[in-house]
Amino acid sequence: MSLWLLNNLSTFTLAVVAVGGTILLAVAGSVLVRRRYPSLARGEHNDMVGVTLGMFGAIYGIILAFVIVTLWTQLDATQTIVASEATDAALIARDATAFPVSVRAGLDSAMSGYVHAVVEDQWPRMRAGDPSYGATEAHLQNAFHVLQTYDPKGQAEQVFYEQAVDRLNDVAAQRRARITMARQELPPLLQVLAFGGALVLIPLTFLYGLRKLRVQILFVASVAGLIGFSLLLVFVLDRPFSGDLSVSPAPYREGALAQYWTG
Repeated sequence: MSLWLLNNLSTFTLAVVAVGGTILLAVAGSVLVRRRYPSLARGEHNDMVGVTLGMFGAIYGIILAFVIVTLWTQLDATQTIVASEATDAALIARDATAFPVSVRAGLDSAMSGYVHAVVEDQWPRMRAGDPSYGATEAHLQNAFHVLQTYDPKGQAEQVFYEQAVDRLNDVAAQRRARITMARQELPPLLQVLAFGGALVLIPLTFLYGLRKLRVQILFVASVAGLIGFSLLLVFVLDRPFSGDLSVSPAPYREGALAQYWTG
C-alpha cells in the first residue's frame, strides 16, 4: 500500500493528505472533547498535562529526529552507491578503447546491455519493492568472460586490463549494495514508535485547556501539523527508490555511458 501511494501520488498530494488530514482530525477531536467536557476549558489540569506533554514531546521528538536522520543518511548513501556504480561502468567503457577491436566490442556489448538492464529492468522492480539481480547478471557475466579470456599484450594493456577487472568487481559489489538498500525499510519497532507515538501525543493536547476556542484550535493544529509533516518525511524517505524523492537512474545515461543510449 505504501509503495502504491508513493509511486502514484505526488509528494505535494501526500503532504496535503497527511498533514492536512492530521490537522483536521486533531482539531475535530479537540472540539469534540471540549464539548463533551466543558470543564477542560478552565485549565484545572494544565499543570499535570503540561508536564506530561513536555515529557512525551521530548521523547517523541528525539525518536522522530533519530528516524528522519537515519533515513536521510540511508538515502544519501544509496545515491552515492548508484553514482559509484555508474562511474565504474563508465570507466570500464573508457578503458575498453585500450584493447583490440574484438575485446572492445565484447566489453561495449556487455556494458551496454548491463546499463540498459539496470535502468529498464531493475529500476522498475526496485521502485515496486521487488528488487532482483534479473537481467543484469547475464550481462555482468559476459563482461567478466571477455576479460577472463583475454591475455593483455604489452605493459599499457596490462595496466588498463587490471583497472578494468578491478572496476568490474566494484560494479558487481555496488550492484549488490544497491539491491540491498532497495530491500531495506524502517524496522517495525521504529514504525510503531514513530506512528504510534503520534496517537499518544496528539490526544494529550486535547486535555490542555484554554479559555478561547480559537487559541485551543491553533495550539492543537500547530502540534498536529508538525507531527504530520515529520511523519510524512518518514514515509517518503523510507523507500529510496520510490516516490518523487527517489534516487534517479540518470547517472547510467550520462558521461561515457551516454553512447549506449544513442541511435
